[in-house]
Amino acid sequence: MGQAIIACAAADPGVQVVAQVDAGDDFPAELPAADAVIEFSHHTVTPAVAEACAAAGKVLVVGTTGHTDEELARIRAASSAIPLVFAPNYSVGVNALFWLTQKAAEILGPGFDLEVVEMHHRLKKDAPSGTARRLAEILASVRGLDYASDVRHGREGITGERTSREIGMHALRGGDVVGDHTVIFATQGERVELTHKASSRDTFAMGSLRAARWAWGRPAGLYDMQDVLGLR
Repeated sequence: MGQAIIACAAADPGVQVVAQVDAGDDFPAELPAADAVIEFSHHTVTPAVAEACAAAGKVLVVGTTGHTDEELARIRAASSAIPLVFAPNYSVGVNALFWLTQKAAEILGPGFDLEVVEMHHRLKKDAPSGTARRLAEILASVRGLDYASDVRHGREGITGERTSREIGMHALRGGDVVGDHTVIFATQGERVELTHKASSRDTFAMGSLRAARWAWGRPAGLYDMQDVLGLR
């Protein structure tokens, strides 16, 4: 993702990359030259990045997923000092999928069973993906369910009949798949499927650059791509 952001930034006359930071580099030393930081790294790194940006007054765009509750709390705390865009996916298409998923769940109602299926490349470390989790959270919110207790991760053995409350979650891994996500609404006699497939990381890179430009000059607070795209 870092390489994709650098390549997309080079093609954008409104953006200049002033530093590239990797593991072992002195991140705080690079901050004075920047207006905004885009962070795609590892969940254990994000809190310290957020706290450094808050101390320096720099916009932060976070694309990393898989954080623990403690890490999430530290990241969110930083948004009291800076504009912080925190999204599981920076693709414009995926964010349209988030919006469409909410609307479909509202329109179709409780008579449809809910399933989420995602597939990513074999090197992805967290499962389900942050995007799939967000899709399930949207479904849970519309139905008045709880992600922690009502999402069912895969099925094996004699599972019994599917309950009306559960949201099925299925993570597939293999090859070089950039990211596929499908939300399935199934009932007697019909099925509705909403699918997004990414073929290039550039879509995420361009979205993160758009988020950084949008956040510049905004009040301190926690935002996501729904805010950036005006979908709220």
